[in-house]
Amino acid sequence: MGRTAEIERSTAETGVKVRIDLDGTGTKEISTGVGFLDHMLELFAVHGLFDLEIEASGDLHVDCHHTVEDVAIVLGKAIDEALGSREGIARIAHSFVPMDEALARVAVDLGGRSYAVFRADWKGTRLGNMDVDMVRHFFETLAFNSRMNLHAEVLYGRNDHHKAEALFKALARALRAASRIDPDRKGVPSSKGVI
Repeated sequence: MGRTAEIERSTAETGVKVRIDLDGTGTKEISTGVGFLDHMLELFAVHGLFDLEIEASGDLHVDCHHTVEDVAIVLGKAIDEALGSREGIARIAHSFVPMDEALARVAVDLGGRSYAVFRADWKGTRLGNMDVDMVRHFFETLAFNSRMNLHAEVLYGRNDHHKAEALFKALARALRAASRIDPDRKGVPSSKGVI
């Protein structure tokens, strides 16, 4: 059995279905109605080597907030479920990713505690059809629902698209490294003996 999960969530505002395989090859099928989010999630799948299917519909006539938020909720829950007991995983990892003039750093701890620190300065207010502040909200919501410590920072850069792209790629690479099975580890990676 692979480390997979399929989660659905339906509210009066959105409908979201996510399927993830943590041990995939980077195949992706993503449709949220928010073009920039689709682009970022495709990068997340490819650079994390996660097989990822996301289908979402939402009240985009209002704005993108509910759709982006609920995709992060469901993706986070799917990651948490796919990790299972978290036995044998590396648990902690980080990644630095450059994107032209921008450089991002993401560090994660899959130790079962939800926390997020996010630092990025943006030049504008929009990334395509997505409010730029939704990048922060996505990362924070994902961390809470996947039971992950997540520290994400844009160290420098000028172009908002490049900054966001570097963040999502760094998230993917850090999460892949932290979720990998460590052949030298027996049991859960915690001095408590449980996560």
